[in-house]
Amino acid sequence: MDKQQFIEKATEALKPFETENLIKTMQTLTLKEIFTNPVVLLVITLLLFFGVIKRSKTVLLTMFSLIGLIVIMRFAMPATTSSEEISLGSVVPFIAIGVFIGGVVIYFSLVKSD
Repeated sequence: MDKQQFIEKATEALKPFETENLIKTMQTLTLKEIFTNPVVLLVITLLLFFGVIKRSKTVLLTMFSLIGLIVIMRFAMPATTSSEEISLGSVVPFIAIGVFIGGVVIYFSLVKSD
């Protein structure tokens, strides 16, 4: 197999992972689909177990941030058609949740000491 064929096959294999496809998938997923996926549940369980047992602030803050991002993607950025524009009403929850998540992470990682 020459280099050009390899590049074409790699391009076709990575096509589902384009940013547009990932965003569409994330916007149309429901929380039930996310949290009933066995792989997601296993990863969340292992990370939470590790974070609680080791008392790792970094792991727990990362889990909080990831779950917060899932909530932002689901509720503050709903799936829209191409004709709809982003309105102030859809941006405000995104900003508010993002500031809250950032504030909690900054507080526990920089301000509050053990």
